[in-house]
Amino acid sequence: MKDNDSATATATIAVSARDAGGQGTTKTAASVGLDAPTTPAATARGALVGRGALLAALGVAAFSLTFPGTAWALEGMGPWTVVMLRSVLAAVVAGGALAVFRVRLPERRHWAGIAVVAGGVVLGFPLLTTLALETSTTSHAAVVVGLLPLTTAACSAVRTGVRPSRTFWIASLVGAAVVIGFAVQQSGGAPGRSDLLLFAALLVCAAGYTEGGRLARHMPGWQVIGWALVLVLPVTVAGAALALSTEPLQLTVHSVGGLLWLAFGSQFLGLVVWYRGMAAIGIHKASQLQLAQPLLTLIWSVLLLGERLPPAAPAAALAVLACIAVTQRARG
Repeated sequence: MKDNDSATATATIAVSARDAGGQGTTKTAASVGLDAPTTPAATARGALVGRGALLAALGVAAFSLTFPGTAWALEGMGPWTVVMLRSVLAAVVAGGALAVFRVRLPERRHWAGIAVVAGGVVLGFPLLTTLALETSTTSHAAVVVGLLPLTTAACSAVRTGVRPSRTFWIASLVGAAVVIGFAVQQSGGAPGRSDLLLFAALLVCAAGYTEGGRLARHMPGWQVIGWALVLVLPVTVAGAALALSTEPLQLTVHSVGGLLWLAFGSQFLGLVVWYRGMAAIGIHKASQLQLAQPLLTLIWSVLLLGERLPPAAPAAALAVLACIAVTQRARG
């Protein structure tokens, strides 16, 4: 590998200068205070990271509306109807896009990962959190989102071999503790059936996020979630038909609006930008942006559901944002 060492070695620039005796001397750029110019590759990499962070943040913003949207949908539909219909509607859009652009089937080696995405973020997380929200408030359900960044980072470390730094983990733990303490304190909830459902949702979603972020390095993010939705379409169509025949259905502005957002915002568009963001900046760093998601959810809960925002929200928001800044600067 000697021939390739120069690709990573520190470059120096030789500068010819005359000393007091008139003799020529050679000095490096560092010795005369000169810095090597920024390379186009470094500039492009910086732009990619910035764009990736923006896409991941847009995904978080979309996800922050998931619980309020679910609460709206549950006003006129049963939990199984909500979960199955949101997946079917999103699959129609995703499948149509795959057909229009004539996207080839993924390679055989990628189907196992797509199945994990489908089981985690298409079926598992939506179903478990929707069932939990039947007996839990949106603010209490936000506890699971406070834990999700840590779980995703841990899952990523096991699956991809990435080892974040100690600073990264400390900031992550502090941020998660702030979010959990804030959410639990303001909800006043005690462990129960809904907590078990949320904990299970946490695990399957972390697996789906990790696998989706890995796959997004091999194919566009919209294709990752698109193929996952199409893969389980036979199950969701059958499930939707069964749910509609057994659960009550009342079409209202809230129930229809909530369902449409879940299908097109949370289930498809949100995951498209989220996976692209993870592929650009790394799974463990992108996951830490979700530390802000519970607080965003609380804001939407006030605006859309009429819940009262606790006085501690501003302080918690600042603490979480500080932790996010640390994790984004920490190197794995």
